[in-house]
Amino acid sequence: MGLLKKVDHVTYAVAKGMIEKWTWFHVEVEGGTLINRIDDVRPDDPDSSMKIWCIDYGDFGVALVEGIDRNKVSQVTRFVEKHGDHACQHVAYDCHSLEKFQDHLKKFSARPRGETLVRNDGFGILKQMFAKGYSEGDAAEASFPEYVERPRGKALEEVNITFSKQAGKGFYQQIEDARESGDTEPFIDFSKMPAGWQVPEAKPKGQ
Repeated sequence: MGLLKKVDHVTYAVAKGMIEKWTWFHVEVEGGTLINRIDDVRPDDPDSSMKIWCIDYGDFGVALVEGIDRNKVSQVTRFVEKHGDHACQHVAYDCHSLEKFQDHLKKFSARPRGETLVRNDGFGILKQMFAKGYSEGDAAEASFPEYVERPRGKALEEVNITFSKQAGKGFYQQIEDARESGDTEPFIDFSKMPAGWQVPEAKPKGQ
C-alpha cells in the first residue's frame, strides 16, 4: 500500500476579478458544487489577505484563491504575477497516516513549511501539513504540496471535501512568515537521492 491515498483538493490562484468566472467554469462547465465562500480570510490584516472559494466534486475538491492587496501585495497576487491566471498553487494529498508519512519524509530530509495544523472541520479532526516550495526561491511564488489526513469510518455523505477560514489563514501565515524570514529553501534536497538510483520497471495497474 502506498503512503498517499488520493488527491484531496487542488488549489488554483486566480487573477483579480476572475474568481467569479472560474467559479462559473468549475460549477457550470465541470459540474462541481460551491460549498464554501470566504471573501476575506484575514479581514483585520492591514497589509494583505485573500479570498478562498471552494468547489466540491464528491471525492475531491477545488479551491480558488484570489489576492486582496492593501498596504502590501498579497502573496496570491505575487503567485499569479509569476505563473498566470488560474495557475495551480498546490495539490493536497490525503495520507493513510500523516504521522507515518512525516516519519518517512525525515529519511529524505524533506522540509515542511511549518507546524502540522490540526482543526475540527465539523465531523472530526483534520490534520494538515504544508510543505515548502518544490523549487528554491520566494515562498509566495513557489508551488508546493500539502498533505492531510481526514477522519476514517464516516458515512460517505459526511466526508465531502471541506475547507475553512482557519485553513486558509494557516498556510497564508506560514508563507508570510517564510517571506519575512527570508526562507527560500525548497521542500526536497536532491542530494539525498542515491547516485546509483535506477528508475524502476513500469508496472501496469492491476498486475
